[in-house]
Amino acid sequence: MQNINTGDTAWMLISTALVMFMTPGLALFYGGMVRNKNVLGTLMHSFIMLGVGTIVWILYGYSLAFGPDKFHIIGDLSWIGLKGVGMAPNADYAATIPHILFMAFQMMFAVITPALITGAFAERIKFSSFLVFMVAWMTFIYSPVAHWVWGVDGWIRNLGALDFAGGTVVHINAAFAALAAALIIGKRKGFGKEAMQPHNLPMTLTGAAILWFGWFGFNAGSALTSGGLAAVAFVVTHVATASAALGWILIEKIKTGKPTTLGAASGAVAGLVAITPASGYVGPLAAVAIGFTAGIVCYLAIGLKFKLGYDDSLDVVGIHGVGGIIGALLTGVFATTVINPAGFNGLLHGNPKQVLIQLVAILVTIGYSFIGSGIILKVIDAVMGLRVSEEDEVTGLDLSQHNETGYALGGFGGGTMEHGIPGSAVLRPETSFTMQAHPANKPQ
Repeated sequence: MQNINTGDTAWMLISTALVMFMTPGLALFYGGMVRNKNVLGTLMHSFIMLGVGTIVWILYGYSLAFGPDKFHIIGDLSWIGLKGVGMAPNADYAATIPHILFMAFQMMFAVITPALITGAFAERIKFSSFLVFMVAWMTFIYSPVAHWVWGVDGWIRNLGALDFAGGTVVHINAAFAALAAALIIGKRKGFGKEAMQPHNLPMTLTGAAILWFGWFGFNAGSALTSGGLAAVAFVVTHVATASAALGWILIEKIKTGKPTTLGAASGAVAGLVAITPASGYVGPLAAVAIGFTAGIVCYLAIGLKFKLGYDDSLDVVGIHGVGGIIGALLTGVFATTVINPAGFNGLLHGNPKQVLIQLVAILVTIGYSFIGSGIILKVIDAVMGLRVSEEDEVTGLDLSQHNETGYALGGFGGGTMEHGIPGSAVLRPETSFTMQAHPANKPQ
């Protein structure tokens, strides 16, 4: 087809598949950190977004986010149901690949972003309410913010803010929705009094590794070509992630005396988050600084929930929120047009104004996501309730919400309920954990 570059198209097909793989990776990363009675419910929160997010996106979400601009704040509905989104390129977004492929690449972002939020309310939300919230959040929060930052003529894009692959749109946006959810839904029963040890750290480490792998598509794919910019984004993604993992376990060793596997995994994700907005604008040495800073600061940030009294179960705010803010601000420091002539220089290259522009984008995203998400959550809570009953929470979401158990342990059958007899999650007494594998789970 005219103007289609087969090399770019091949790379973007691969990148789209890599980003899709990140959502199951996130499911494993989160799933290993909860108690075993909630593993399936937590896995389901991410996995089902491949269904929910896809349908919302193709029906109208893509048109709202990337459709022809209305008032610099939203796309119109001229692409509803993917009308006019076909095999020909769209010069406004990607001139060398099919328009439908650009849509699919962005669809995978729209799938994983709301899935990130689920770490904040793990172990206590009703599944039906969760589904309604996800649809509403994609419609009223994600799509507008994506248009502001990435859409042609979006107002934050016009302001000159740099966000190569989603520091504001994905991570800060999701994290402050997560904070609103944690505050409105409330703390888990026993939070701060009982140890809530991750039940399967090998699962979490596997999930982190899949995220690391998939993130090459997330960041390098955002170049939308298979050229040099994609190669730089690929390299700095890896460098920042490695640096952040080392930074996290270093500060962990200093603070607690021992580096942990959960710390290494969490540090890697913090580095992935922080380099995301900068990945198409900075070089490898800047990536070292961004990643190392994120590893240390995000480690320190996860303790805030104990000091401030909110229960962000799996540290969405501390890792994605704080990591996203670090990355967006440092993009304004290290960005250089030597890497990407389509961007802007940052503070270290003679343009201190870029830091202020980045700060505006950060603050607007925080405010809109936190307030807007809070309104959505309050409405859902009033209409159908957000939280499971205390009895269901004690039983666990696997059995109470999905009629299943994750593991066959202690001689009892796992899987689904049969003949009214529950699996081992309810018959076996809860284990009393005393170990602390992560500072985020340590009662203060």
